[in-house]
Amino acid sequence: MMKSLLAAIAKLITGANARWIGCAPSTRQRVYFANHTSNLDALVIWASLPPEIRQLARPVAARDYWVKGRLRMYLANEVFNAVLIERKRPTAHDNPLTDMLKALGDRHSLIIFPEGGRQSGEEMAPFKGGLFHLAKDRPDLEFVPVLIENLNRILPKGEFLPVPLMGGVSFGTPLTLGAGEDKLTFLNRAQAAVKALQKP
Repeated sequence: MMKSLLAAIAKLITGANARWIGCAPSTRQRVYFANHTSNLDALVIWASLPPEIRQLARPVAARDYWVKGRLRMYLANEVFNAVLIERKRPTAHDNPLTDMLKALGDRHSLIIFPEGGRQSGEEMAPFKGGLFHLAKDRPDLEFVPVLIENLNRILPKGEFLPVPLMGGVSFGTPLTLGAGEDKLTFLNRAQAAVKALQKP
């Protein structure tokens, strides 16, 4: 019930409508990768998924942020089933890629933000290599580009109260790593796939 309620509140606050342009909703394992402009991003993508898919989708989030306070810990663990990763000082024993591969298992999907941090402008930062390594280690998965629009204006960086505006979440055509495709080529192609979802 808590998950359904939170999803409904997120849709009400942001007015975010899901557009499935290049694929249809599916419970198959996927990695949903998106641009990152707001603290609401993961919540809105998660809420935009149909309930049966939402149950299987695990947002990847920064551990240092979500372990602060009982409410954040409750939401991360009990509601979102988030994958909390070390983003500042990863080590061989605390490796974000290892954590994400383990979290995927044989049934879950991930929601990730390859830029690594929120961007305040319209332009995306270069994608980090984690997306490539996931695609290389799990070639059986579909990698779905997702474009989030307007959320940086609904909840600007540094603000706590959302401003009522219409947001949007667009899901594009799934990608897979091409045979012999190098990291930079794949990451550039993935980022271009997100940008291509912008409305004309």
